[in-house]
Amino acid sequence: MWYVSTRGMAPRIDFEGALFSGYAPDGGLYMPEELPQLGRETLHEWSTLSYPSLVKELCSLFIGPELIPRDDLNDLIDRAFSRFRCREVVHLSRLRNGLNVLELWHGVTYAFKDLSLCCTAQLLQYFLEKRKRHITVVVGTSGDTGSAAIQSVQGAKNVDIIVLLPKGHCTKIQELQMTTVLRENVHVFGVEGNSDELDEPIKTVFADVAFVKKHNLMSLNSINWSRVLVQIAHHFFAYFQCAPSLDMHPLPPVEVVVPTGAAGNLAAGCIAQKMGLPIHLVVAVNSNDIIHRTIQWGDFSLSEVVKPTLASAMDIQVPYNMERIFWLLSGSDSQVTRALMEQFEGTKSVRLPKELHSEPSPLLSGSRLRSQVPRGRAGCQADPGHPGRDPCPGAQGGTLHPNAEGRRLDTDAPGHD
Repeated sequence: MWYVSTRGMAPRIDFEGALFSGYAPDGGLYMPEELPQLGRETLHEWSTLSYPSLVKELCSLFIGPELIPRDDLNDLIDRAFSRFRCREVVHLSRLRNGLNVLELWHGVTYAFKDLSLCCTAQLLQYFLEKRKRHITVVVGTSGDTGSAAIQSVQGAKNVDIIVLLPKGHCTKIQELQMTTVLRENVHVFGVEGNSDELDEPIKTVFADVAFVKKHNLMSLNSINWSRVLVQIAHHFFAYFQCAPSLDMHPLPPVEVVVPTGAAGNLAAGCIAQKMGLPIHLVVAVNSNDIIHRTIQWGDFSLSEVVKPTLASAMDIQVPYNMERIFWLLSGSDSQVTRALMEQFEGTKSVRLPKELHSEPSPLLSGSRLRSQVPRGRAGCQADPGHPGRDPCPGAQGGTLHPNAEGRRLDTDAPGHD
């Protein structure tokens, strides 16, 4: 399988090339040139698989056996999930009144980023050992990405990681998770500004192809395709757990509510739709609502300031994975995507063409991409019937319950993807 830039001006590369990349040389993000289409028979076969087995099946579709033989791939995924506290890795918890939570927080740092980053780290190690290479990982974080990235590579001899931490914009526990790892290959720097502002110099660095090549730089933010790839499994696993029956014609839809910051898990959901999974996507954001305004009114523009909220990992105004979603919605039209993103980078404001934000979404016949801004206390409300189970955006999980259209799933942790 080949990977292309969303902006269409960079050479296509294989999975290994995409894995070791940050932004593409033209400023875009890598996406598969073609997405596999899954029929009813495949969905039936996958419906009984565990979460790790689903990750293996999905990865095998996007990573050719000439790069990683299937047996090796299976071993890498098993190794990646070996540190999770929950035997199932991802657990569906059924609450009251048909409400359920997809728990994505059983990794080392209690963030859903552990799921994709532990797999990405194993894939990196496979190629680094094979090629006898050393890399330096550059990560910008609003909290959860940095700590999960550190845990995924800490102690590795062929990886150094540099984490840029925006001072005063992370939770205390996540700051401590990053600053108390005493490993020679871990380097954490506190920087002025918010997470959006620290993304700008990172993007500038990756635009300098010669500099990146000289210093063997890469990123573990969700600009990295492998992060998004693993997150596709969240949506498949949730669907199979939630759909009442796969013998119905057509297959019953599941509504997936995705609290998000940089839209990595949202992009994964859009890709799952494209592959044939009958899910409807609803986006939940906090008062930093650029994704909400984009979906509702086609207003992809920055607000004057980033507003601090209780869900600090969601305090993001530049959700860079929206570029992947624009590319999907436009029918993989790199010219349209490049024009939109270059205008946004120049003016910080874009009015989307109507066809990119109309309902129903062109991603899948009958599907929708909607959004919601929680009201009140950051949209958080604990379930009194289940102490310790808090289906709020900060809980790093999701909820699902029946509604008029079928089943509903709220999934994904908020965060700087």
